[in-house]
Amino acid sequence: MAATSSPPSSGERADDKLRAWLLHGLLQSDRRSVGHHADPAPHEQHRWWQVMCLTGVDYFSTLGYQPGIAALAAGALSPVATLLLVALTLFGALPTYRAVAAESPNGLGSLSMLEGLLPGWRGKLLVLFLLGFVATAFVVTITLSAADATAHILQNPFVPDFFDGWKVPITLVLVALLGLVFLGGFSEAIGLAVVLVAVYLLLNVVVVATSVVQAIARPQLVGDWQNALTTEHSGPLAMIAVSLYVMPKLALGMSGFETGVAVMPLIKGELRERVKGARLLLTTAALVMSVFLIASSFATSVLIPSEEFKEGGKASGRALAYLAHEYLGDLFGTLYDLSTIAILWFAGASAMAGLLNIVPRYLPRYGMAPDWTRAVRPLVLVFTGIAFAITIYFNAGVEEQGGAYATGVLALILSAAVAVTLSAWQKRRKGRAAGFGVVSLILAYTAVANVIERPDGLKIAFFFVVAIVVTSLISRATRSTELRVSAIELDETAKGLIEVPGKIRIIANEPDARDAKEYADKDYETRRNHHLPEDEPLLFLEVTVEDASEFHSELCVRGEQRHGYKILRVQGATIPNAIAAVLLHIRDETGKLPHVYFHWSEGNPIAALLRYLVFGGGDVAPLTREVLRQAEPDDTRRPPVHVG
Repeated sequence: MAATSSPPSSGERADDKLRAWLLHGLLQSDRRSVGHHADPAPHEQHRWWQVMCLTGVDYFSTLGYQPGIAALAAGALSPVATLLLVALTLFGALPTYRAVAAESPNGLGSLSMLEGLLPGWRGKLLVLFLLGFVATAFVVTITLSAADATAHILQNPFVPDFFDGWKVPITLVLVALLGLVFLGGFSEAIGLAVVLVAVYLLLNVVVVATSVVQAIARPQLVGDWQNALTTEHSGPLAMIAVSLYVMPKLALGMSGFETGVAVMPLIKGELRERVKGARLLLTTAALVMSVFLIASSFATSVLIPSEEFKEGGKASGRALAYLAHEYLGDLFGTLYDLSTIAILWFAGASAMAGLLNIVPRYLPRYGMAPDWTRAVRPLVLVFTGIAFAITIYFNAGVEEQGGAYATGVLALILSAAVAVTLSAWQKRRKGRAAGFGVVSLILAYTAVANVIERPDGLKIAFFFVVAIVVTSLISRATRSTELRVSAIELDETAKGLIEVPGKIRIIANEPDARDAKEYADKDYETRRNHHLPEDEPLLFLEVTVEDASEFHSELCVRGEQRHGYKILRVQGATIPNAIAAVLLHIRDETGKLPHVYFHWSEGNPIAALLRYLVFGGGDVAPLTREVLRQAEPDDTRRPPVHVG
């Protein structure tokens, strides 16, 4: 009786369903026939103001703690220091990222610009280094915002004291809920962001306007504030100097710009419309935030006693919430608290969105991450797990994470300013380059001063940099023998050369062979070593390495006849991969298994492997065989490799 196959078990079906759900974006992406490399599947697009709300939950949520940070750092000078921060935002960060949006409209941001300015391994290593700061800024955005939301929960007068020791568990729950939102999808995240931002900004209009009116209505308090300014500082220049000194501590007020360009693919429209939408997004967010920052810093400096800003004070980390309770009552204050908690919790959404747009567009393309990282849901789980670890490490402390957050934010803005400066210089727009150069110097001072003031932030960033670089290089090494060619095209001459009677025999040849004697010698040695008849035609295949740092490439095979010999020429990222891909393509085009012949080479195998990883060469014959073995498991359909 014939054997029958048993139906798959329910456990197997459940595993398949789970895998399909996890790899949803990956499975729907465009897979090509050779190499199976493709960009991540595009997300659903939305209007620019909706996407602004997604990035705005990070940027606008800093109102929850920025006025208090400014008051602690600058004291009575808080409004002056905030004015300088706003000036740097509007005349430095905003023009920088408007330029980035125009030059990198696909969401790759300033990292892509720097990669283009430094081609090859230098550009990729720089991108890996900067991705460490991206991870620092974005992951700490998730953890810091959730921790600050927890602080607002625990400091609300209606919350029982019983929960005082629950800071870390509450923060972990908030981080987990954020991950669940993104497991659902981007559209759900954007819809929630629009509601949260609209409610939060409306409540802030009420709180800030009421506070400013209260401050103006109390000329004695305004006078006390002015007296403090003139008593502590000799004049306007001294005030500006001190404000510049403390500005690095206010750097959190510039968060959100990198995510603003990272989520550009989510903006509806063609390329030009996306650039226009991104610029509107950045400009609108910066202007709205600038008004709120200036007004809130003035109101909090005048109305809140300085001791309340300190740790343990009623305004510590929640200056505007303090004013909401003080002047609008505990019911409205609690409503404001709930809105602040919600937007602080969801502030990590813009960071998560940025990570989910940036990581799949760099590391998989470099071959420095597993293929599943092109899907959204596995990455959400990974980033949520990392956020859990950081929350536990910092004990859900807001101040403790501030240094790392500021370090990441400033590094990203500085890299963007340098990128647009170099780009303008290359285009010979010297005036524009000089302007962005000044911005770069100011941001460099701010970044260095922040690192000196809070070196713990650099330590966290360094950890992310090392982790990303090491894991990326290990991944690149382990994936190096994958078939890394996304497409192959043969010109008409090449198509004619592979149409030969009998077997197709190809000699893998060095691309620098130019005279007839070299071809004749290689032809003679191959026929002698492999006992091939004199009248059987042989093809030469020559591969030139274009950029060995690229993980995959598209090949264009050109055919030509020189010195009476038939030659196929191709440029690729690596010689073994290109040879393997051409052999498989010839097999598919002609229905014949091509044979490839190599001449034996000797040398240190470790050195050969390093040459392959870095320069795309190495011990070509065994590497070609390994690439073919992985790409074609069926040895009856695998092109034979001969070494003599």
